[in-house]
Amino acid sequence: MDLEEAEEFKERCSQCAAVSWGLTDEGKYYCTSCHNVTERSQEVINTDLIPNTQIKALNRGLKKKNNSEKGWDWYVCEGFQNILCQQAEALKNLGIGPELKNDVLHNFWKRYLQKSKQAYCKNPVYTTGRKPTVLEDNRSHSDWASEPELLSDVSCPPFLESGAESQSDIHTRKPFPISKASQSETSVCSGSLGGVEYSQRKEKGIVKMTVPQTLAFCYLSLLWQREAITLSDLLRFVEEDHIPYINAFQHFPEQMKLYGRDRGIFGIESWPDYEDIYKKTIEVGTFLDLPRFPDITEDCYLHPNILCMKYLMEVNLPDEMHNLTCHVVKMTGMGEVDFLTFDPIAKMAKTVKYDVQAVAIIVVVLKLLFLLDDNLEWSLSNLAEKHNEKNKKDKPWFDFRKWYQIMKKAFDEKKQKWEEARAKYLWKSEKPLYYSFVDKPVAYKKREMVVNLQKQFSTLVDSTATAGKKSPSSFQFNWTEEDTDRTCFHGHSLQGVLKEKGQSLLTKNSLYWLSTQKFCRCYCTHVTTYEESNYSLSYQFILNLFSFLLRIKTSLLHEEVSLVEKKLFEKKYSVTKKKSRSKKARRH
Repeated sequence: MDLEEAEEFKERCSQCAAVSWGLTDEGKYYCTSCHNVTERSQEVINTDLIPNTQIKALNRGLKKKNNSEKGWDWYVCEGFQNILCQQAEALKNLGIGPELKNDVLHNFWKRYLQKSKQAYCKNPVYTTGRKPTVLEDNRSHSDWASEPELLSDVSCPPFLESGAESQSDIHTRKPFPISKASQSETSVCSGSLGGVEYSQRKEKGIVKMTVPQTLAFCYLSLLWQREAITLSDLLRFVEEDHIPYINAFQHFPEQMKLYGRDRGIFGIESWPDYEDIYKKTIEVGTFLDLPRFPDITEDCYLHPNILCMKYLMEVNLPDEMHNLTCHVVKMTGMGEVDFLTFDPIAKMAKTVKYDVQAVAIIVVVLKLLFLLDDNLEWSLSNLAEKHNEKNKKDKPWFDFRKWYQIMKKAFDEKKQKWEEARAKYLWKSEKPLYYSFVDKPVAYKKREMVVNLQKQFSTLVDSTATAGKKSPSSFQFNWTEEDTDRTCFHGHSLQGVLKEKGQSLLTKNSLYWLSTQKFCRCYCTHVTTYEESNYSLSYQFILNLFSFLLRIKTSLLHEEVSLVEKKLFEKKYSVTKKKSRSKKARRH
């Protein structure tokens, strides 16, 4: 026993309250007054000095026990910042340049924090606890959200400073309404500081951040950079798990605890909807007071001429149709820079649904060529079939019936796999969410039971291993001339449906039916309605095929087709308007 070595231990004895310690042969502290032996052991630096002994415990010193259950103090906006960082890194892995994360998305997010009074302003909206740490900005630092800190930027880009509010606005504007919740209430009801207040906060004119709006921020950044990713591509990459969205919170740092109200803020139990994210994109862009975006020119991927070529290739249609789609784009004015470029500060701020518009143009061209009335397209197919049998060495004519049969089979197979993948998707995260720490053991126990049941069920149902994550691709269907199992129609001719007149080509079909005879009035919430039973089967198939490619509702595509037709046949619509007005005048 060595009393000198035990002098550094200054805690009082739990039995007699004396501070007089010695060391046993095993290295444990004992009280020399009452001979009470503690579980605390001396920190062993060199085991050679203590022969014939085993290390049973390590001294933790006199530090207070760290409450690991509490974790860091963090705010809701820091959680969304972490999700944005994950999504930006995922886009970078998909081939997007690092400037999208470090420059564009970074500045959009800072602008949002400033406009929503959460940072970069005097008296930011926080209820209790610490203020978020503000760091000096470093443009070359790529991991701007690697730590849950709110980054600051003294030198903001021009568009960020132009819409900045004056100091008088900061003082005159009312902050968010804050409920009087104590620190203890906040810690019990949510893992984040102010999580309860955030879930209850409502203020007119303020865009409240949600997980779906992180995709709106990403799409705005992609649109600013004019990257080769459409909104439908972005949502499909989310669906294929290439971009974090569902259960993105499970990648938070371990010390960022989520429970209580955080479930409703960061928990997502549905796939992102195209129309919803589109509206949120306009909403966020308008709220941030962003300037006019870079022009969408003819050499840009989002221009309808380029997107039409892309979708013609994907659905295995002839390349010659591209000339017709370009002609429709020119006649309708849908290729104009002012029409395509997003301008959030305009009176009627709206952005074009680039992918939906391109697909709608293709549908209109198909109607111009084949009418799609369940009659003419099959008659033209008979002519093409006879010509191809007689002239096997010549360039084959496009056979709509044969194309329909091949695409129907490929479409059904692809859709079945997609539905099966959705049915098998595991919505529950590996990191369970719970309302309070009382529910934590139960939540983890349930999660463990679910995992075990899933393993047993998958073993019984399907012994084969599940396929891994698919590599990302802009195309869902691939067609090549070398594929002997399926016919590739890219090189087929449209001579069977076109006729020459002088130096120009005209369609043999002189008829056309409008998808919408009469549009709803301006105060209506929709442009037109779509009832499948009112339309031909071939038209339904075309809409279903393209709607599946874009993961949108069929009614949304039908609406866009109607808008393209309204621009293309503007005179015809104006005539019908005059007729309806004259009929009303006669009645009166």
